[in-house]
Parts: sequence; C-alpha cells; structure tokens
Amino acid sequence: MPDSRLFAPLNLGGLTLPNRIVIAPMCQYSADGEGSATDWHTTHLGSLAQSGAGLLILEASAVVPEGRISPDDLGLWSDANEAALVPVLAAIRRWSPMPVGIQLAHAGRKASTKLPWQGGAQLTPREPDGWQTVAPSALTYSPTEHPPVALDAAGLARVKDGFVEAARRADRLGIDLIELHGAHGYLLHQFLSPLSNIREDEYGGSLENRMRFPLEVFDAARAVFSAHKPVGIRVSATDWAPGGWDVEQTIAFAKAIEARGCDYIHVSSAGLTSVQKITAGPGYQVPFARAIKAAVAMPVIAVGMITEPEQAEAIVATGDADAIALARGILFDPRWPWHAAAHLGAKVHAAPQYLRSQPARFKTLFDA
Repeated sequence: MPDSRLFAPLNLGGLTLPNRIVIAPMCQYSADGEGSATDWHTTHLGSLAQSGAGLLILEASAVVPEGRISPDDLGLWSDANEAALVPVLAAIRRWSPMPVGIQLAHAGRKASTKLPWQGGAQLTPREPDGWQTVAPSALTYSPTEHPPVALDAAGLARVKDGFVEAARRADRLGIDLIELHGAHGYLLHQFLSPLSNIREDEYGGSLENRMRFPLEVFDAARAVFSAHKPVGIRVSATDWAPGGWDVEQTIAFAKAIEARGCDYIHVSSAGLTSVQKITAGPGYQVPFARAIKAAVAMPVIAVGMITEPEQAEAIVATGDADAIALARGILFDPRWPWHAAAHLGAKVHAAPQYLRSQPARFKTLFDA
C-alpha cells in the first residue's frame, strides 16, 4: 500500500503536525459562568489528546464577556480564565505530545443564548443571564430576536483589544496556535457578509470595506502572538443564502489575509442567517476548500461530514485540501485516527499505557 498522505507531516507556519487530522474547535458550554474552564475540560480534552490526531484546537473562547454564545462558554478575557486553563493544559501535556491550539471568538449578534440542550433560544437583556448583543449593524439573526447594537468606534476598539489580550494570554499559556473564528455567523463573519453588514462607514458597503475589520483583528492578534507560532482563521465559504457571502468573496478575503501573514485557512460554511438553505451530504464543504486552495498558497483545512478514512485520504491525496478536520465524528469515535491509520496502513502515536490494545493484525500501528 502506498504511503498515506493523511498521515504525512504538515507545516502550519513554524509548527509541524505529525499528520493531517485536525480536531476542530467544538463548544462544550461547560465553563463556570465566568468563562473559566472546569474539570469537564480536563476530561474532554484529555480524551481527545489521546486520539492520535495531529492537532487539537480548543473550543471557541470569547475575547470579551459579551462575546460568549452562552453564559457557560469558555473565555480568555480575564486572569481567572487564563489561570483556569493552566492545569487543563498541564494535564494534556503531561500525557500527550499533541500540539494544542485555541480558537478566539466573538459571537456578535448570536451571543446571549440558552444552552443547546435547553433549546438555544436567545436570552434578552431583560432575562436572567442575558445581555445586550452587539454587531456590525442593528440587524437580528432571525425576526423574533432582540436587536443588537451596532458597534461604534469605541465598541470596535474594545473588540479588537479583546482579541489582542486573548492572544497575549494564549501565548503566555504556551498554546501552539491561534485560530480566529470568522465563520458560522459570528462577529467577524457578520462584518464580511452583506446580509449582516449594512454599515455606511469604512467598515461597510464594498467588499474591501467589509473585510477591513476582520483583517485589522488578524493584524492585531498576529502582532502580539509569538512570530514562530501560527495564526490561522476559520471561515464560512458561503452563507447558503441569496445575496450573501459566497465563495468568490471568500477567495478574495483568503488572498488578502494570506498577504498579511495568515498561516492557514479552515473552510466551513453557513451559520449567518436563519433563512439559509444548505445542501448537505458527505464532504459537502470540500468543494469550497478546493476552490480556495486553488487560489492561495497557505494550507487549507477541509471540514464537514468527513467520516471515512478513504474519504479523508482522498481529500488530501488529490489536493482538495492539505488537512481535514473532525468535529462531531471524533466525539462519537475518539479513536478515529487510530482506526484510520490501521485502515490505511499508517502509524499513529499512542501513549505507552495503551500499547497492549494494539490488535495483533496491526502490529506496526502504534508509534509510542
């Protein structure tokens, strides 16, 4: 069997991943109410760190309190938030060599919601645990919601400063990589899309203007994070809605942010509007990654209903993307990389405590 491309190393800036399987950021809604990690994060992340993947990215972490999706979101805006991640990261690193990144985020108009298992409805400022949301423009995600406040100059500065301070905290924590969240209808995506951004100043209107604030946030975060560590971005390649953000605009944005030193782009889609109409299926977002990869030199990560080893191998081997990301699939099967390596005749890292689990028919599977 030819060498697997999925299990070949990949460079993201100055960081070398042992393989091309990325654990995507996945919100856990299990912080302490003030944005700080709990023992759930130690358990959850510790398990994923034993999966054999090439990179683990911590969930979307709010850069300011009002940037949380829910009151129980993880944050990285305070000394307490930073201190709470110290033992979590120490536990991961004690037992796993896997690089660890973090996704920095602001939910914008999609903030202040109930937990998903409580229905996920918006919490208005009048309700307990709710707060006033902010956005590029005073437009709601769906017609029944409480409108956000359009960010003024001071609000824009507060958001940008939040990303800067969170990037500094991530650097102090020894985190290996930062991913900015510019996807799924959250704040940076809201600036990009003409469906959510109808500003009449330098941050709205033309494509150049709508890209301006996300690019400024990238520049500011990149400037304070260690130069040898990668900073990337996750994007939604399309809003799946007429008149919205689309692949052509995403390619223009990808080129612009690559020129500013972005180390990779992680390609998802949707999340901006309640009227989106998604055509989903296995690998349904891979064509977006392929189109973007054809236009840029930086590595491209594909995500979305990638479930089978052969499918993941084909995406990387044919050049549709440089890596694949797993989210719900790796929650369902936290040893997916082990199983993929066995299927593809590759090697994968395993802790010595697990070496006895290696099936006899896969005698060269584990690289302890």
